[in-house]
Amino acid sequence: MSHTWNYERASTHIDKKMEDVETVTIKQYGRDMSLESIATNAAYRVDGVHMYADIQNLREMLNVTGEEGTECHKRMLRFLDQHYRAVNRILKRVDARRVDFHNQRLHSLFTKPYNSEAGAEKKRVQRAVATAQLMIDVLNETKDDDAKIPAAILRVGIDTGETLAVNNGRNGNREPLFLGDAANHAAKLASNLSTKGIYLTNAARLAIGLKEVDTPAKTALTKEEIKDCQDAADLDVTAETIVKEWREDQKNNPLGGFVFTRHTPPFSTMDIPALTPGNSRRQEAVSIYADIDGFTAYVADNIEENAENVVRVLHVLRAELERVLTTEFKGRRIRFIGDCVHGLICEGTVATTEVQDTISEATRLAGAFRSSFDLAIEKLEKKKYFSGEMGLAIGFDYGPMTVTRLGLKGSRVRCSVSRGVLSSEDEQVRCKGTETAIGQSAYDEASEAVKKVFGDKRITANLDYFEATEALADNGDKAANSARSAGTVASTPAIAKAQEQVVRPYCRVKGA
Repeated sequence: MSHTWNYERASTHIDKKMEDVETVTIKQYGRDMSLESIATNAAYRVDGVHMYADIQNLREMLNVTGEEGTECHKRMLRFLDQHYRAVNRILKRVDARRVDFHNQRLHSLFTKPYNSEAGAEKKRVQRAVATAQLMIDVLNETKDDDAKIPAAILRVGIDTGETLAVNNGRNGNREPLFLGDAANHAAKLASNLSTKGIYLTNAARLAIGLKEVDTPAKTALTKEEIKDCQDAADLDVTAETIVKEWREDQKNNPLGGFVFTRHTPPFSTMDIPALTPGNSRRQEAVSIYADIDGFTAYVADNIEENAENVVRVLHVLRAELERVLTTEFKGRRIRFIGDCVHGLICEGTVATTEVQDTISEATRLAGAFRSSFDLAIEKLEKKKYFSGEMGLAIGFDYGPMTVTRLGLKGSRVRCSVSRGVLSSEDEQVRCKGTETAIGQSAYDEASEAVKKVFGDKRITANLDYFEATEALADNGDKAANSARSAGTVASTPAIAKAQEQVVRPYCRVKGA
């Protein structure tokens, strides 16, 4: 089945989404205010401490078997299920909030004590440090010997400050997303894979009375500094207690076996909220990441004076990217990760994946992402909601993919993890805001038409829907030929005009 992108449909949808956020309300977050189900056209300014914890050895865990078969994925998902249950128990006991749990990456928030209490910020940072060490100690004891999975090696990043909380999600899957330096800096500290430990930004260090350092990413807290935070926080819960309760929880709520079945394409019909470990999906597909490059710097420049526009820009861009993925190309959004969307796409039947068709359609999907992104930016500029430079960095790869939900009933989180998921994110990371990259596995399996688009370096610039479709069709790609034969590439004056437009200039924003 060939999918299409249409200028008029995109334009209509973007206009509608801009109407959703024509009026935006910004409030100061305080005691007893809920962060659940924030309205689309609202945001809260939140003073808090952000903590990111990354599992450094996730790739090692995925490589416990030579072949990435069902056994490998069952072991990995079982481990992540245990990891999530243990961490969830910790966060509940220390009165912290889980913001997001994306495979190897946990984001949590500490808002208590509130600023009305003396020394509130210092106490929040000390509590975050003590919690980070508690997590490290607990996860040391919750390795999965049966599955030959080692204990998680954690690197934790912590920052403090004001962020903007906005709605993150759609259709009953809403949770807050936090925009601003405090969340971004904590994430960057945690994602450095060089050394394990607990790392604080200079703002967080100063909050607890430590000196600034030249390289926070290379300066882990010492045992003495961690002990001081533990004594001050007095969490009233120990690693032994959490591990004991976790083991009892395992007995009372057995994990059960992970059972995989295939989903009949298209993936857009996949009911992720209905998935459980015993009702999981697994099949060959493409994982794709599309990240708004330059958005971090844009938020930093506008969060104080133009917070309303930050909300507008994020809402419009993400809503349009999701529409392209799920409506135009019948893929499935797994989740939003900040200003990035992660999705899956598959062509074929319930029994088999049409490999080259899937990779070709993923290539055209990437092009459609860019066409919609450029159109949305143009419209946001005309409404004076946005000024500056942003781009879209896109990466994808092919391989066996999993989709499930982990944890106990009532607090499950969606999960899609595999070697291909990790490599598709790697491909996105190596892209500038004008570029699209294809992973090695997808490149090896792709048609010659797709290989010509990406070249030996597996990366190309300014690939929009029209260029992708024409390039593939010219080289014999059947899906692209079908789209062109249907007259969808330049069938209206508006589309033809868009096809002839010069590619928007792009300048990568420093620090993005």
